[in-house]
Amino acid sequence: MTMRRIARLILPAVTVSALALAAAIGTARADTTDLGRGLKSPAEIVPTGDPASRSRALFTEAAKVLTDPRCMNCHPADRQPTQGDAMRPHAPFMQAGESGFGQPGLNCNSCHRTENTTLVGSRIGSVPGATPWLLAPASMAWQGLTLGGICQQLKDPARNGGRSLAQIHTHLAEDHLVAWAWHPGEGRRPAPGTQATFGALIAAWIETGAECPP
Repeated sequence: MTMRRIARLILPAVTVSALALAAAIGTARADTTDLGRGLKSPAEIVPTGDPASRSRALFTEAAKVLTDPRCMNCHPADRQPTQGDAMRPHAPFMQAGESGFGQPGLNCNSCHRTENTTLVGSRIGSVPGATPWLLAPASMAWQGLTLGGICQQLKDPARNGGRSLAQIHTHLAEDHLVAWAWHPGEGRRPAPGTQATFGALIAAWIETGAECPP
């Protein structure tokens, strides 16, 4: 069999394989950029006549953001971050330590820069980044908690960094690292809604008594 004959047999198969791989990568990216999940504004939370019930409903809506992988990946149950929508163990293995910045010789900034870094031709799309890029404090571990547990933790100055409710609102509504959740880079689906809507929900939750779900 001549080389020309071999090429005619092999090249179509290679082309089909390449197209299939590209389609798979394209599908993966489409899945992670789905913006279908919305976030209601405080005005869309139907009044119940009971301020406590409304407060719990407002927090439950805001919790769509708090429990989203964009946030939860940095609030693990231990000092090991997770990644992706499936919240898989961080690769490479990372132990953030008490500082939240990682261990000597392998800190978070070894890979995570001051902004998202696009990876051309990679299925991952980008490496997330912001200043500073670090894990939430151990006292703010959210993974594995109920909504009520997260809510109580968020309100507790002993576990929220000594913040008042007003400071919690400022942090969630204005902090640039929190804002990253809506601008997570190529290949990653943003958190629901916008930071402005999220901040408004937190403000309304506080104004109605900062009640927690069970």
